[in-house]
Amino acid sequence: MNSHISSSEQTNTSQTKPEQTPVAPESIQFTLEPNDSRRLANLCGLLGQHLHQIEKHFAIEIRNRGNDFALIGTKRATTTATQLLRHLYAETANAELTPDEVHLALQTSGIEALMEQLNTPFETNRNADLDATESNNSGVTLIRTKKCTIKPRGANQLGYVKAVQTNDINFGIGPAGTGKTYLAVACAVEALLKDQIERILLVRPAVEAGEKLGFLPGDLAQKVDPYLRPLYDALFEMLGFDTVGKLMERGIIEVAPLAFMRGRTLNNSFVILDESQNTTREQMKMFLTRIGFGTTAIITGDPTQIDLPRGMASGLRHAVEVLEGVSGISFTHFTSKDVVRHPIVMRIVEAYDAFEKANPSHNGNNNQNNQVS
Repeated sequence: MNSHISSSEQTNTSQTKPEQTPVAPESIQFTLEPNDSRRLANLCGLLGQHLHQIEKHFAIEIRNRGNDFALIGTKRATTTATQLLRHLYAETANAELTPDEVHLALQTSGIEALMEQLNTPFETNRNADLDATESNNSGVTLIRTKKCTIKPRGANQLGYVKAVQTNDINFGIGPAGTGKTYLAVACAVEALLKDQIERILLVRPAVEAGEKLGFLPGDLAQKVDPYLRPLYDALFEMLGFDTVGKLMERGIIEVAPLAFMRGRTLNNSFVILDESQNTTREQMKMFLTRIGFGTTAIITGDPTQIDLPRGMASGLRHAVEVLEGVSGISFTHFTSKDVVRHPIVMRIVEAYDAFEKANPSHNGNNNQNNQVS
């Protein structure tokens, strides 16, 4: 009966709009092995929330009874969703899945690229599924810290970590939520724990994001603390609060305002310059010429969020123009597709990008003055 109704509806639609050809849904059935109730519950999530995420992302319907699954939707969507479910089920053998992990898998496993390849047939072979992305990770060691192990996700993050492992100066450029600062801290912590460096320096220009905070009480570190909170949060997660405190007391982890870097030479260190889009040309040149022997520097920034005074050019934008192609310096450019936060963050970034491209006169004085092709 349901089949008859569906056919009638399609016929009526065809009569009123003959130019549209409805796409009949297809069903893919498969079984996940081994049949493990704990792992299946982990895969599905609380009240099936993980499956709902996947359904919403691909506009499909997922039905399962135990480890037997049926996916209903377009062939392309159901095939890629099947690959994703196999991949996630393999992950449940060693880890507890969370909604964040499912989102990251959707964002960084290559599914978006597969969905865009409209003229390319899909492979249903399990060996040709999402694990192909993992094979690209063969040249990158997992970043191991005291409290956790971090695995770069997606081609850009993998390339970013590889670049840090092989270059002295590295730029991570792109929108918020792409992991550029978090991975920079992770690389620094790992290098410290392996005794590859003697100290970590956290540097940031003290430029307020369009707000006037007035006088900030306390010593130098306390004045700069609010600006470096994202870096601190990552350090606490990777080393623990007590360990970070002890390392700061011993000067092994140092907080340094960018203005206080002049005249220093940094040897055997790992230096992170965060929010570098708010450096001036002179500040960026000064910072880059502080690098000494045995030191690795990572410069992160988002050129779309410049808070410099009107008419002042961004040192980050200038550095990209001047240093592109210089040996020993790497540039990793992240996009909205690399965002690993809540899915809405990616959509927000894309919406702002689209608006600014369509309305260049609304980009603001700073962006106009600092625009680089």
